[in-house]
Amino acid sequence: MPTSPSSSAQAAREALAARLREIRLDAGLTGRDLAVQCGWHPAKSSRIENAKTAPSDADLRAWCEACGAPEQAADLIAANRTADSLYVQWKRLHRTGLRRIQESYVPLYEQTRHFRVYCSSVMPGFLQTEAYATALLSSVADFREAPNDVADAVAARLARSHVVHDGARRFAMLVEESVLRYRIGEPEAMAGQLGYLLSVMSLPSVSLGVIPFTASRTLWPLETFNVFDDRQAAVELLTAQVTVTAPGEVAMYVKAFVELQEHAVYGSHARSLITSAIDALG
Repeated sequence: MPTSPSSSAQAAREALAARLREIRLDAGLTGRDLAVQCGWHPAKSSRIENAKTAPSDADLRAWCEACGAPEQAADLIAANRTADSLYVQWKRLHRTGLRRIQESYVPLYEQTRHFRVYCSSVMPGFLQTEAYATALLSSVADFREAPNDVADAVAARLARSHVVHDGARRFAMLVEESVLRYRIGEPEAMAGQLGYLLSVMSLPSVSLGVIPFTASRTLWPLETFNVFDDRQAAVELLTAQVTVTAPGEVAMYVKAFVELQEHAVYGSHARSLITSAIDALG
């Protein structure tokens, strides 16, 4: 697995810093010369060029102007914003509520044809019922002290889940058995959610595996992650959402998914685990 959850973001920042250094060298300027022209402390140029300080849009424009390359500013600003989006704190994403982040995934979902989903703590978002999603997102809003727009966020989550039923995509989903047992919401909500899992397993586009508590493991339970068409992975941490785009790192998540699949059970065995979880609700 990646050595740092923000390694893709750091790699993107380092690539941007390298481009800035090349622009400065092409202009025949030293770091001090650049700082003088931009009106900065000399240390600022060094910190930006060594990817220790993220430049602002204004910093990038000033850098390019000082180096006689103003035409490069727009591309650099776009690259900087992309790097910034790879590791984003939930606090920042949820500052205006939860609905907007639910809706922001729609373009990616519409473009993706093959989804790999691994969940170790909660039900896959694609498969959540209204009652389960309401209980879960209410907890999220409370814990992260986000504006309470849970009803709208749940509606947006359910609306984007239509992709599971349109038949144009493939969904390979894995859940740890613990996901079936963790009680999110009232027992009735959990029973409804588990019952929905049983019904969705019959969809031809869905492959749902459950990794039993008793599985003899070669790979430990991981953080929840999604892989989209081998192009991108999304990883959910407690404090941040990580977008992984470096091909080598995406390949590691695909490798982990394939290995986790070997621990899972499917069909009647998976159904029996789900049914057992329903019975345990009493």
